[in-house]
Amino acid sequence: MDQASAQRIAGARRKAMRTVLAAGSCRTSLNEIAQRLGNLGYLVVLGESAPQALELISARGFDLALIDTLSPENAAIHMLNEIRGSRDTADLPVILLGHADRVIEAFNAGADDWLAKPFAFDVLAARIDRILARAARIDELKRSNLALDARIAARAIELGEAKAELAVARTDRSRLMASIRSLHDALALQRNAA
Repeated sequence: MDQASAQRIAGARRKAMRTVLAAGSCRTSLNEIAQRLGNLGYLVVLGESAPQALELISARGFDLALIDTLSPENAAIHMLNEIRGSRDTADLPVILLGHADRVIEAFNAGADDWLAKPFAFDVLAARIDRILARAARIDELKRSNLALDARIAARAIELGEAKAELAVARTDRSRLMASIRSLHDALALQRNAA
């Protein structure tokens, strides 16, 4: 096996764990997309309506949602608004497939990308790869931010403990200074009395 073949197989294995929800009203189109993405190593789940797709999204995690034309006409935009409106799915990468007259509306609703129909499958595959790579970087950044937040919280607790210890030390010092003054004054009285 040559190195290029090995790299393609390794790439397909890495993608094998990536799940894509493909939603659309045209079963034939969905099946073709699912088959071709499956050949690239993606696990594709099909949703034939916006309600079914939204139910699938809420029931399990997907790496990306691919929304083809849905009936009625504004169902894809409604579905995208629902995805962006939920805290659990707000960051789910979404690509819309459709006609040129809906592109601005799609981006305004929060689509990560949009592809005009008819489209070249290689272009769709490249855009999916790009969006998933970006999503992975964003997830890594989120994990780094959470780790940083945890470190900041730990440092804040340490600082609070150090301030409390310093306050106790200052109180002890004040008591000790008062005790020394008291002893000094008592010693001075004894010297004056003698």
